[in-house]
Amino acid sequence: METPLPPAEELALIDRELAQLDARRIYLLGRRQWLLSGPAPLWAPPGAPGPAKEASAPSAQNVLLALGAVLLAVAALAFTLVSWGSMGIAGRSAVLAAVTGAALGAPVLLLRRTLRSTAEAVAAVGLLLTVLDAYALYAVGMPGADGTAYAAGAAAVLAAAWAGYGRALPGLRLPVPAALLTAQLPIPLAVLAGAAGPVWVGWALLATAALDAALAAGGRAWARLAWAAAAVLGSGAALVGLSESVIATSAGHALAPSALLGAVAALGVAVAWRIPGAWPAATAGGLAAVAALGGLARPALDTGWTVVAHLLVALAVLGAVRASALPEAVRRGLARAGAGAAVPVAVWALAWVATVLVARLRVLEQVWAATTPFAAPYRLGAAASVALLLTAAAAWSLVRVLPGRPEPGAAAVALGWAGLFPAPLLLGAPAGAAFAAQLAVTVAAGALALRSGAAGRAAGIVAGACALLGAVSVSVAALDGRLATFAVLGSLGAASAAGAAYGRGAAWARSGAAALAVACAAGLLVALGAVLGWPVAWWAPPLLAVPAAVAALGPRLGAVRVPAEASAAAAGGLALALAATDAPVLALVLALAGVVCAGAAVRPERRSAGWAAGVLFLAATWVRLAASGVGVPEAYSLPVTAAALAVGFVRRRKDAAASSWTAYGPGLAATALPSLLAVWGDPYWPRPLLLGLAALAVTLEGARRRLQAPLVLGGATLAAVAVHELTPYVVQVVDALPRWLPPALAGLLLLAVGATYEKRLRDARRMREALGRLG
Repeated sequence: METPLPPAEELALIDRELAQLDARRIYLLGRRQWLLSGPAPLWAPPGAPGPAKEASAPSAQNVLLALGAVLLAVAALAFTLVSWGSMGIAGRSAVLAAVTGAALGAPVLLLRRTLRSTAEAVAAVGLLLTVLDAYALYAVGMPGADGTAYAAGAAAVLAAAWAGYGRALPGLRLPVPAALLTAQLPIPLAVLAGAAGPVWVGWALLATAALDAALAAGGRAWARLAWAAAAVLGSGAALVGLSESVIATSAGHALAPSALLGAVAALGVAVAWRIPGAWPAATAGGLAAVAALGGLARPALDTGWTVVAHLLVALAVLGAVRASALPEAVRRGLARAGAGAAVPVAVWALAWVATVLVARLRVLEQVWAATTPFAAPYRLGAAASVALLLTAAAAWSLVRVLPGRPEPGAAAVALGWAGLFPAPLLLGAPAGAAFAAQLAVTVAAGALALRSGAAGRAAGIVAGACALLGAVSVSVAALDGRLATFAVLGSLGAASAAGAAYGRGAAWARSGAAALAVACAAGLLVALGAVLGWPVAWWAPPLLAVPAAVAALGPRLGAVRVPAEASAAAAGGLALALAATDAPVLALVLALAGVVCAGAAVRPERRSAGWAAGVLFLAATWVRLAASGVGVPEAYSLPVTAAALAVGFVRRRKDAAASSWTAYGPGLAATALPSLLAVWGDPYWPRPLLLGLAALAVTLEGARRRLQAPLVLGGATLAAVAVHELTPYVVQVVDALPRWLPPALAGLLLLAVGATYEKRLRDARRMREALGRLG
């Protein structure tokens, strides 16, 4: 083939046309796929998938069959209730027999044709017709019979008939479950027909539940339904027994409901024994046993000891966890039942203990009034303590049974402390004996916390928390009397100091003991000031002995140094708060606190305390000046400045790397700041002039020696003085200007600054770098 184009150009033309054809083909294929699979395809070739169906064929079939069965049932019901009376006896019998027989016989033919769903629907109509037949028989043939008794007999007959019908046609799934549900009615209805009491109704429910459990144990396909029925009726029997036990007024009256509850417990345990994994049945049985045995004792005891009686039974049930001969399901279920019954009792006792401890806070209303400590009623208080101690013993017994689990040990410690610590109050013991007993319990809890490695970390932490709570409670209660205050705080302080010094346990426990020891020492000093009759402000100076002693001991405190110093700092804060009402005393306390901080700053590891010392000294000076009414602060600040600058000069000579802020900043600020404050309130010219000259000298010296602190502080002070001197003139000028001119000037300034923002940033950066290069 010959063409007028050169070969190279023809090849390029062919390639372009082929590329266009490929692109067109890809577009057409995509369009075709969208038309075939889109939401509304207009045409589908043979074999192409059609529109998706929203329901499967079996689902549509089941819906149609269910609707048909419902319509037939409604028609049968309407016929029985409305059209029954218009027919004779023969007609009625013929219609009932024909319709019921047809409905029950049709499933046989339908099952042979493998139409199972249709057979189920027709069988459901047939079962409903049998119920209507029974109702019709009662309404026409036996109108005077007892309705409840007739319902019991009819339910029994229907259940047996439906069960036989289901056994005859095993292909139907509905008759046997329907028979099972109907079988729940005969015994309870028969008992109700006999006008029996509630306990007999409970026995009827329990008997039916036992039959259900026996059927479920057979492992049939409908065993789950039988288990559900047994659980519901068994729970009903237990509720009946529990309600009757609660309202019983004597042990004789409580015997019948307790027997019912005992039978419920036996059934639950038997089911768990027979069926592996049925531990919920054993749990229900265990709870029923607790209610049964505790209910026998309830009429003869008051509220507190009734709770203890139930607790004893619950702990006995909980002990089944140690019986290895029992099946696993029984052990697990009974253990949960015992724990489930013991926990509410423990919560009740803890709530009672909490109310007793909170009531002790009433001592704070009138300290050292020598009133009688709060004491609870003996019987209820003793019951609460006994309940807590029993639960603590039970929890401790589980430590070996459940190795590696921290919960039993921690719970045992908490419950044991809660049972022992308030026991003297709950029993109404004398004040001295109560304090001694509670101190012993607190010290024992602290010792257990110090030995947390042996008792377990969780138990140790709980013991430490209990010890702290006990220390606070007994210390507050000791404020009722002077002797009690000193005895309790002294004993707690000595025990805490011994634990911090000689304890070999966890570091956190020793730290807590050290902090508590310091707090007790502070409390003793405050109490000493109160005993001596000093004013409250004068309690503060002796209190500073605590932080002074801690600062003096220093490294000797070892690992407990930080918590001891933190507690000492809190004592110092308390001293400042006590002295706040008296300015001269506050100045003295601030100065003494500054001395303590300065002494601590001598050690290299506590250099930062020097800043606190400087702040405290400055505050002491100004408080003293304010208290004395002095209006010339320079007379007091200049000596401080001179001394501070001398110290800074010596330090700079020994340590050339020391910052000028550290060496000269505090000294310069000691005079510059108070003088600058005084300038703004001084209407005369000497102070601004002298302060300005001094600031100029400091600024020039800082620039000459290239020291950052003198340069910045002196320049800032000089600028502030200049602004102070120009302020009256600025005010006059502003008043003379039109009202619109200052905003206009401010706007122009902002525009100018914004226009040269980048240059300003560069200049500021250069200034910062220049200051950074200074000393």
